[in-house]
Amino acid sequence: MTSAAVKAAKAIDYSGAGTIEFIVDGSQGLRPDGFWFMEMNTRLQVEHPVTEMVTGVDLVEWQLRVAAGEELPAKQEEIELCGHAFEARIYAEDPAKGFLPAIGTLHHLHLADATAPCLTRVETGVSAGDSISPYYDPMIAKLVVQGPDREAALTGLAGALGDTRVAGSTANIAFLKALAENNAFAAGDVDTGMIERDQDELVATPEPGDAVVLQALLAASGFTHATSSGDPWDAIAGYGHYHPVARSVRLKHGENLIEAKAYAEDGGRVRIETEDSTSAVMSLADNGKFALWPGHITVFDGPFSHDFEIPDPFAEALDHGAGDRLTAPMPGLVKVVRATAGQAVKKGAALLVLEAMKMEHTIAAPHDGVLAEIAAEGSQVTEGTVLARFEE
Repeated sequence: MTSAAVKAAKAIDYSGAGTIEFIVDGSQGLRPDGFWFMEMNTRLQVEHPVTEMVTGVDLVEWQLRVAAGEELPAKQEEIELCGHAFEARIYAEDPAKGFLPAIGTLHHLHLADATAPCLTRVETGVSAGDSISPYYDPMIAKLVVQGPDREAALTGLAGALGDTRVAGSTANIAFLKALAENNAFAAGDVDTGMIERDQDELVATPEPGDAVVLQALLAASGFTHATSSGDPWDAIAGYGHYHPVARSVRLKHGENLIEAKAYAEDGGRVRIETEDSTSAVMSLADNGKFALWPGHITVFDGPFSHDFEIPDPFAEALDHGAGDRLTAPMPGLVKVVRATAGQAVKKGAALLVLEAMKMEHTIAAPHDGVLAEIAAEGSQVTEGTVLARFEE
């Protein structure tokens, strides 16, 4: 393939950085007549750090030098390979929903630290507080790990992904870690149908366990803030003259409402009592990994991020009786509208086409009904925007 790529570049007298891609038929083993040209990208690829990590070559510098008319700094035979490297592209997307792009503010962003004995390289153009918008590619970061051999590099990548945390937008971190730990992937038994075959396993997200729920309730109680705010009034949080004063805590996980009482105790501890009589005493000194952001709490459990909503009673009152609505599953542009207000539609009927990240997604009616209103063609929507409303 290298020889074919060089011949193709020479045939068009190409100068500069470039990548020629092939597709391979490996069903009968790799062979010289078993690959075909796909395309050429006349630029660096997003995966170029993998090459840089195993060669020690700065391809960006080389690209600039060649563009300025200089000779290549080294010949092919002078380049030595050292170890193996993997790159994981951390994206704001939802693997469980067919990898639909996501948006949101990165209220919390922790990118992996070095994983000995591997070298870890993180490339990103965002930081905590930045927004992922629908107008650009939703990549958050590139995580590159180099190790002395393939197994070490892959183990290092899985460890680094487990140490990467994002809150405020859905990300593909758990999927990437599951892929790095997949037996077939580790063995190099990879083809274009692998992710589809193993998708249920790769995108599976466990329900939050008791420890995760208790952590979320502790974070929502406000007592964790009292230990770090510096406000003298927070120092007496939960104080009562004759008995501890309980704080009521309410959270939602999906459609499930979780209610509990939180009591401050001596020694920097908090007792949580849930409505199903589960009780636990937790130390504020060891309050785990979580992120507070407007209206939400995200608890990190390894590569998984469990989001809990802090219900707003005023919003709940306004939403009561709002009718039957169809909301946008992702941010995007309403490209085509195929129905009108007042029209009776059947379940599965195409109502509109939503365009996001160069892909078109048909939004269908979830059930039979009469449309009361529908989004206007050409409107830009965010995830959760009401696209259509049905008459009651």
